[in-house]
Amino acid sequence: MSIVIPHLKGVEILRDCLKSIFQSDLKELEVILIDNGSEDDSCQMVSSEFPEVRQIRLEENRGYAGGCNVGISASDAEYVLLLNDDAVLAPEALGFLVKAMDDDPQLGGAQPKLLNVRERNRFDYSGACGGLMDIFGYPFAFGRTFMALEEDKGQYDHYSEIFWACGTCVIYRREAVQAVGLLDEDFFAHMEEVDLAWRLHLAGYCFARISHAVVYHFSGHTLPNTERHKMYLNHRNSIICLLKNYSITRLVWILPLRIILEWGTIFVSFLRGDFRRGPAALQVQFLLPLLLFHALRKRKAVQKVRRVSDRQIMKKLYRGSVVIQHFAFGKRETTQILHRNEL
Repeated sequence: MSIVIPHLKGVEILRDCLKSIFQSDLKELEVILIDNGSEDDSCQMVSSEFPEVRQIRLEENRGYAGGCNVGISASDAEYVLLLNDDAVLAPEALGFLVKAMDDDPQLGGAQPKLLNVRERNRFDYSGACGGLMDIFGYPFAFGRTFMALEEDKGQYDHYSEIFWACGTCVIYRREAVQAVGLLDEDFFAHMEEVDLAWRLHLAGYCFARISHAVVYHFSGHTLPNTERHKMYLNHRNSIICLLKNYSITRLVWILPLRIILEWGTIFVSFLRGDFRRGPAALQVQFLLPLLLFHALRKRKAVQKVRRVSDRQIMKKLYRGSVVIQHFAFGKRETTQILHRNEL
């Protein structure tokens, strides 16, 4: 297995991340550090303290997607694990993830349980206990609905399929990723792992959460969750996912409803005085014609790998609006939104 770590800044967080890797129970692994143009002493620290790490230094910041793609392309291992530099692995995490992939050849990817590094009994914002999505393209997760984070009480400790695996820590079957295409670098950051997961579903693969594998994450270290640019990327990239991956027959009714939900978000944000999310979502609406043009150019390649119909894909999605369930009806926990057999 190859572990690919895209890195931009932070000597101490990177040191903690690498320490946790080399203290892992799994010893047969390669670590590839992708330096996205860092300006601190990160590379020198790695060379001095972790000489076994393979470093690839980029001249500019190519974002999460670009950095990870360089690492995936540099690997020839059966599995590639993408890991944020602000994540810390429990010693047994890697072993559980590799075993899950070995046991089920239909798994295109899997993620561990992600907990907050500062409050270790609470799920992490990034991917909690496995990614979900509603039919309108809004992501949420087992243990996290928008900004509502649940306490980890073991409620999701059983094996379950998920729709997407969080890029904070995700293991992929490398040949599957190569078959459907790497991460979309136009996303730059955020939602690119959702797009890749969707393409792998279209190719007939599935995803799972491996709850016995635990990873602690310092969420928002690179870009805080409340940063306007992060909100813009999330709204923009979510719509691009829809445009690329749904069939035309689904898009003609899904996309208009999604746009209505976006304008609802804009209206409520300004009404509440939220001058970060409101302008971010509004900017995406102004750019919608351009997004349509660029995404439709990519549809041909995406649809070429399709082996699964949208009817089957939609069985893996929440057949309602998580936006309405959360903001209109006040449902804050995944167990309040999904049916029992979906948990």
